[in-house]
Amino acid sequence: MLLSSSPYFIFLIAVFFAFWMAARSRMASLAAILLANYFFYARWDLAYLALIPIASTIDFLIGRALESSRHNLIRRLLVTLSIAMNIGLIAALKYAPSSWVLPLGVSFYAFQSLTYTIDIYRRDAAACPSYLVYLCSASFFPTTLAGPITRLSSLTSQMSKSPSLDPQDGGAALFRIGLGLIKKLLIADYLAQHLIDRVFDTPKLYSGGEVLIGVYAYAFQLYYDFSGYTDIAIGSAGLLGIKLPPNFNRPYIAENIADFWRRWHITLSNWLRDYLYFSLPGLRSRWKIFTYLNLIVTMTLGGLWHGPTAGFAIWGLIHGTGLAGVRWLQVLRNNRRPRPEPALRLLRIIVTFNFVCFGWIFFRAQNFTTAWDILDRIGSLTWSFANVTPSFLFILAIAVLAHYVPQNWYKVSLNFYVRTPYYVQAGFLAILAVAIHYVAATGAAPFIYTRF
Repeated sequence: MLLSSSPYFIFLIAVFFAFWMAARSRMASLAAILLANYFFYARWDLAYLALIPIASTIDFLIGRALESSRHNLIRRLLVTLSIAMNIGLIAALKYAPSSWVLPLGVSFYAFQSLTYTIDIYRRDAAACPSYLVYLCSASFFPTTLAGPITRLSSLTSQMSKSPSLDPQDGGAALFRIGLGLIKKLLIADYLAQHLIDRVFDTPKLYSGGEVLIGVYAYAFQLYYDFSGYTDIAIGSAGLLGIKLPPNFNRPYIAENIADFWRRWHITLSNWLRDYLYFSLPGLRSRWKIFTYLNLIVTMTLGGLWHGPTAGFAIWGLIHGTGLAGVRWLQVLRNNRRPRPEPALRLLRIIVTFNFVCFGWIFFRAQNFTTAWDILDRIGSLTWSFANVTPSFLFILAIAVLAHYVPQNWYKVSLNFYVRTPYYVQAGFLAILAVAIHYVAATGAAPFIYTRF
């Protein structure tokens, strides 16, 4: 049940009414969320109805044991058991023989679960006293497919309180859902279907200029696809009175690769930093080389999490090397960050964007040979654009301009929407519903990050 599909929104409407009708009873409202969570998993495969409750129960018990235990060895064994179980889930569902693989990976479920047990182990959070609250939080359906990766301590804290939703928050949630649908259906899918997929599948059939445009367009397709999913997820949670963390902040205005990772897939960046990078050995050593090596190791492992292929490994290695280089320059400058002149800042943005696009080639290409063919075609310096249609360029121009507009424009649009009468908001969503029906009939593509 994709978040851009009509069945999902029928499901969301049903959950919304069931939840708020039961809101006077905290137990009943939590039961409504839990039922919705497990129904969402069951729509993918009934096996999840056994897998997710069992894994959640084990982590809940480990959390309670971690909080009550004072013996360091026992606490280490407990957190190791949680790590082994959750990483084992990812490996089993991602890399097992194809006949065993279930249709939905549990990477984001596992990452969220690990925030719970590791935070308790580090004494950064307390164990959740309510089994029902924990089950609802661990399997919360808006974050199931592709995040945002939310610390479970944040979710359990919110779900432990009486729910509330004022008209402005409800309007903001609907606005985020509408914005996400526009990003996904009207921009990302269009760009993919009208050039990008063909260029990355058979690059030798296109000129260097067409391939280059395809690579640049892919950068925006991936952004609008993934940030569109995030908007729908955040909006869906918002309708239930739950706030999820932001996941994107105009990543292609980044001035260096470190700045990019503060803006792109923010919750994964924070997870890799807090739960992987800081856990690697050598950071407290007087040998500063570990700082740079651990950045490379962290990002390479982050690349391999996307899939056990050379392309993902190279993509992670590229970004890890870039982060290490930025960190080295910061050390040389004694961490001073003077504000550059506008022209120099623009140059940094352009260089960073092209560096990121270079990495996206290995991320998107089916294999290393295809990636090399793409680079070879770009290097051929052939400039025919016969396969680039005016409508494609128009949508790409909208995508670029929308990404670079000042951030306060978004806030102005949001404030205007939430202040309009409810029937205007409903009319806007009705128009989008018609668009959803049309796109679904012509084959809406799955969100890219749901396969990770």
